[in-house]
Amino acid sequence: MNIFRLVGNHGKVTRVLLSALLLALPLPAMAVLGDNAASVLTDQARMKGTLRSVDNRTYVMHEITSATGTVVREFVSPAGVVFGVAWEGQFPPDLQQLLGPYYQQAQRAEQAATPQQQPHRRGAPVVIETSGLVMHETGHMRSFHGQAYIPQLVPQGVQVSEIH
Repeated sequence: MNIFRLVGNHGKVTRVLLSALLLALPLPAMAVLGDNAASVLTDQARMKGTLRSVDNRTYVMHEITSATGTVVREFVSPAGVVFGVAWEGQFPPDLQQLLGPYYQQAQRAEQAATPQQQPHRRGAPVVIETSGLVMHETGHMRSFHGQAYIPQLVPQGVQVSEIH
């Protein structure tokens, strides 16, 4: 029997089966601020990078190095929550992916800053320090650096200077 004839005759069944298949496929979960540690492996696959993890007793730092040399570090608390991220490399990372739900908060804070607090010129450092998000980003062509963390999620005993 011709498959196109089968699809044509049973279009409703085919749509239901395709819908079920799409729901069964894993959707990409990214390790973002406030997310769980299990999604670090998804980031590694997405970046096509190598993963190195270091247990610092008060947190685990997962470092992903992409083929282009970009390095993203994800800091995970003993509770299994990503409390900070840092990056460096020739290209800026996808901040929307790294910051997740905090991305819009960062955008709003940057837009609300006055010119004296936050110069809005290309290449200017970005400094956001709110009660719910701290983010510092700087860089220029071929050299970008930054870090972001959620103050409430930083484990006791961890210095924020360690998020780099």
